[in-house]
Amino acid sequence: MFDLTFNVDDKGVATPLTLEIRQAVIAGWTGRDPVARDKHIAELEALGIARPATTPIYYRCSARRITFADTIEVCGEDSSGEVEFVLIGWQGRIFVGCGSDHTDRKVESYSVTVSKQMCDKPVASELWELEDVIGHWDQLILRSWATIGGQRVLYQEGTLDQMLPVKDLIARGFDGGKLPDGCAMFGGTFAAKGGIRPASRFEFDLEDPVLKRKISHGYDVVTLPVRG
Repeated sequence: MFDLTFNVDDKGVATPLTLEIRQAVIAGWTGRDPVARDKHIAELEALGIARPATTPIYYRCSARRITFADTIEVCGEDSSGEVEFVLIGWQGRIFVGCGSDHTDRKVESYSVTVSKQMCDKPVASELWELEDVIGHWDQLILRSWATIGGQRVLYQEGTLDQMLPVKDLIARGFDGGKLPDGCAMFGGTFAAKGGIRPASRFEFDLEDPVLKRKISHGYDVVTLPVRG
């Protein structure tokens, strides 16, 4: 476990809040639409990645993989980012953020759990109170951009009405239907436009078109050589 100090947006005023991050959960295959969900599963199968045992499924990785960093290092050319909303439980409250489940795709082909542990998980430093957005949750928009070959392209985009509702997502993954204190849960992602592929830079945001605000972050990807 470790501490991260976020800024909680309250009607345009940013209030620092230090949270003890005790566990990280990566929820996968969380789509409401089974057709769209299966498209993403097929996308991964094309890379040799086996279908999940259940949908949704809740992978674990080290909490210390969560970072505010604007640069991460990865081994080889086989990793890529995925934009996701992030839920963090703390003292009976739930906060909403945005992050990237950066994953090693080569490792994912033989162990999804290990692949989740291979890469850092960059997150934005801003949070919203869930209660401030739950009434229009389905209208929130996730987007990501990837810089590939020097060109910045729209990589993912979708509204949260395509994902399981928050209550269902938490209820299926945790005893008692409550998000534990200090648990940061990534909530799933959308299929990549043009297919999953590596990038030298990955940017993402979560937009609230009702309250007209946005959480954003981006990071460079430094590829380390694989010597054997």
